[in-house]
Amino acid sequence: MRKVGFVVLGFVILALLAAGLYLPAEAAPRYQLTAFPTPTPGLDGRILYVVQSGDTLDRIAGLAGITVDDLRLLNNLDPGETVIVPGQILLLGQVVEPTAAPEQATAAAAASPTPTEGPGTGIICVLLFNDVNGDALRQEEEEAIPGGAISVSERNGLYSNTANTVEGLDPICFEDLPEGDYNVTAAIPDGYNPTTVLNKAFKVSAGDDANINFGAQLGSGGQSGSSAEDGGRSPLLGVFGVALLLLGIGIALMLTGVGMRIYSNRKGQR
Repeated sequence: MRKVGFVVLGFVILALLAAGLYLPAEAAPRYQLTAFPTPTPGLDGRILYVVQSGDTLDRIAGLAGITVDDLRLLNNLDPGETVIVPGQILLLGQVVEPTAAPEQATAAAAASPTPTEGPGTGIICVLLFNDVNGDALRQEEEEAIPGGAISVSERNGLYSNTANTVEGLDPICFEDLPEGDYNVTAAIPDGYNPTTVLNKAFKVSAGDDANINFGAQLGSGGQSGSSAEDGGRSPLLGVFGVALLLLGIGIALMLTGVGMRIYSNRKGQR
């Protein structure tokens, strides 16, 4: 009877360990986006930016569309300088509007009739790129991420449109946008982590032809759409479960062998 009891105990342990392999892994919290305060030119034409907590020169240069060397040059920073502090004001560029000579302006006004057209329009082209090296800067060989979405909407409701991203090097262009203030947002597919902010405020003026890049990088799982939230199992949990299963098999065999020896010894004493 004791032999049977040991065998039953071993199988119970095996059943409990095998059930542990099918426990779903807890889903990781979703990435929380933070808005990037888009600087606008002042009255003197200078574009200034106030450093926020967590900012780096690489991040600010990437979002401003300039190189880190240019950013250092504009702000008289030493080569290799990387230290910036919250509240520090950085110069991102200078807006220069050429003015014509008075004689030229008078002649042009006389030669050209006053336009009577309605409000002008602009174009915004957006690329959600695969930031392979994670530097938040789009390289020429870094292609678009398929399966995402780009949304462009005017704050007063004059325009709203969404387009899905596809493979390739070409951005998605939204044409004939009425003048106004816009929000441009990118939604990345499952399995990717953003390497830049995914929303940007943008002002469209007549004749604008702007390009905006958003970056994301494939997560450590290596496969999109395979998160634990969708019912997948953690690889670490699977390895741990297999180890426990093997341990249970060893315990069951050991208990069975002990039971057999006890049974044989008592049988021999009779």
